[in-house]
Formats: sequence, C-alpha cells, structure tokens
Amino acid sequence: MTGTAVGFVGLGNIGKPMALRLARRAQASGELSLSVYDVMPEPLAELEAAGATVTGSVAELVADVDVLCVMVRDDDQVRDVLGQALGSARDGLVVVVHSTVAPETPRQLEITAAKHGVLLVDAPVSGGAMGAADGTLAIMVGGTDEAFAAARPALDALGSKVIHAGTIGAGTKFKLARNMMHFISFTAATEAQRLAEAAGLDLRALGDVVRHTDAITGGPGAIMHRETAAPIEDGDFWMGVFSHVADLGEKDLRFATELGESLGVDTPLADLALRRLRTGLGL
Repeated sequence: MTGTAVGFVGLGNIGKPMALRLARRAQASGELSLSVYDVMPEPLAELEAAGATVTGSVAELVADVDVLCVMVRDDDQVRDVLGQALGSARDGLVVVVHSTVAPETPRQLEITAAKHGVLLVDAPVSGGAMGAADGTLAIMVGGTDEAFAAARPALDALGSKVIHAGTIGAGTKFKLARNMMHFISFTAATEAQRLAEAAGLDLRALGDVVRHTDAITGGPGAIMHRETAAPIEDGDFWMGVFSHVADLGEKDLRFATELGESLGVDTPLADLALRRLRTGLGL
C-alpha cells in the first residue's frame, strides 16, 4: 500500500477512537495504512475488525511504519514504549507522543530518539473521546519543522485543528495552559452551582444555559484574541472592548458575591475574579 504507514500504541478511552479514526481513513482513502498494539486483547480485536493490522509487540509494530503514535497513560509508559521502539525503528521514523506528559519530558525523549535516527514530536490532544471519534480533535504539536511535516499525514486524519506550537515541548505546554483554564473553569462551575442551589435554582437548567451560551459566545476563549498579555496601551482597539467587559463583569461578580454572602455561600473564586478581572484583561 502506498502512503504513510502509521503505527498506534495505546488503545484506551481516547486512543481507541483515535486509532479507529485512522483505520476508517485508511479504508476510505488508501493514503494511510494502520498497525496497532496494546496489552489488552479487546480493543485489538475491534481495531482488527476495522481493518487495522494487529501486531504482537511494539518492536514488531515499528519495523514497518513511518509514524508511531503513542497514547499511553503517563511519562513512564511513554518512556517504556519509546525504549521498545528504538531497537527496531527505521531511520527517519517519527514518534508522535499524544500523551500529556511533564513539561520537560518531550525534550528528554527527543534527545534519546535522535541518538537512534528517530524524530519525535509532542502532540497532546484536546476534544475528548467525541473529538477523537469524529476526527475533530485539536492537536498541539511541538518539534522541528521536519518532524512536524513527517507526522502531518497522521495528524490531519486525527484532528481538524492542528497547531505547530513551536519547538519540542511546546505542544505539551500549550496543552497544559489549555487544560489549566479547563479545570479552573470546572471549579468555577462548582462554585456557581453551590450558589444556584442555595438560591433554589434548577442546576440542570443552569448547565443547559451555560452550554447554550458558551456555544454562541465562545466561552472563556472569547477574550483570547490578543498576541500578548501585557497591559493594553491607550488607543488600542481592545481598550474599549475590554473596558466594557470589565465594567459588566465587575458589576455581575459584585452582585453574585453579595448574593452568596446573603445565602451563606462561600465564593472564593468569584471574590478573586472580582479583584483580578480588570488587570487580567490588561487594563
């Protein structure tokens, strides 16, 4: 088969739908071929039924692939897979680490891979199992131009937004910044739920409204258009926009914290946001 030969290791909650997406692309276009490996037999059987070639080890898998995608649990498992791969890898193999690892790990892995003539990128993903299944993941990639180009055929099959974030490690740092906002937002949501519950409101209806309006406005990403987090200079377009945002936000946050105080609900994140919103926006 012509095209890019892709290997995939790690068929868990996100890895399996990613691999199934690659298998469907391989069947539909012939631009890719797919081989897979995992320690669990069940996902291997599912991938085999989808047309992928099942291999018996990482070493067997990498012997005939151009791109090795790795989606395992943690740093130690990534290192273990890479160690198994390097003994059988062909020169020019590119290893794509989709796992979210520590910020310093990608550079360490790149140095090790380079000693064996292997390229490596860190390419964590955002979008969950649903994005993995339908090929709409955001993929944030760190690595050289050469490594990024070599990995691109597999990345384009997996995601609808592929960002070359910078040198090795940049993809991981990008993902950590994105997920920091994600989980801080989750924590803020729990605070809002406590306030709403104390006020006698329907929490499911509140969730429906949040999802509905975030889909329209873009949620927290709606303010993320500037190229810097530095203070905004007078005359800058964003001065007027963010001044308006800050005025509205401070008003609503003040009302919300006053409501929390009247209901006996602690709102530490809202209190902090009230103090930091305006300067955080660059005003």
